[in-house]
Amino acid sequence: MKERIQKILARAGYGSRRSCEEMISSGRVRVYGQVVGLGDKADDSKDAITLDGRPIKKAEDFVYVALYKPRGVISSVTDPDLRTAVRDLVPVEGTLYPVGRLDFDSEGLILMTNDGDLANKLTHPRYEHEKEYRVLVASHPDQDQIGRWRRGLVLESGFRTSPARVSVASRFGKGTWLNVILKEGTKRQIREMGRVTGLLVARIIRVRIGELHLGNLKPKEWRYLTPAEVHALKKPARSKRSVMDSEK
Repeated sequence: MKERIQKILARAGYGSRRSCEEMISSGRVRVYGQVVGLGDKADDSKDAITLDGRPIKKAEDFVYVALYKPRGVISSVTDPDLRTAVRDLVPVEGTLYPVGRLDFDSEGLILMTNDGDLANKLTHPRYEHEKEYRVLVASHPDQDQIGRWRRGLVLESGFRTSPARVSVASRFGKGTWLNVILKEGTKRQIREMGRVTGLLVARIIRVRIGELHLGNLKPKEWRYLTPAEVHALKKPARSKRSVMDSEK
């Protein structure tokens, strides 16, 4: 059966649907020697599909792993500077790559998989899958600072954030633990939100991606997802909730 070629590549573990589309757009993919374009279809059971001149591999069985990424680990498969990468922490054979990223200094839940379709749905902004974080700031924020996070604000880069759901979890000495839920994620977004509102972010722990929770995992620990967790992740995101309401 013919399918869009970016879907075939993603299913075979070459990356997210979006990254596979970039491979096609750059002319790296051919069928029977002919360069293909976005939207072209093929049958991977019989058509000769190549990437960079090499036949693509057959699709692997899908693997889904939840990992607690510690601070000081790169959210990638490999690192040119030879720092520890998340792939190094999961001794599972075959292709496996992280879905979404956490900054080098951030920690918490990372999903590792070879399911490109799921990776695309969890990372593309239009699907609005929530990411939940515990954030330690080095002071006690006032209502104006929290209100700016809730309403959305313009970062120093010029990027305007969407409204976030923010609540105070607890005080921690001179600091405060916040619970922050986003439906987007630009580079170092939470730290930059803190910077422009005068809140020094000391620690970030991601505790949830969509319906997948960090649970009792400790740094460097990992586990396979249950079938029920995989099914929940593949469902459409929950209906939108107002982020302007006061958090309880």
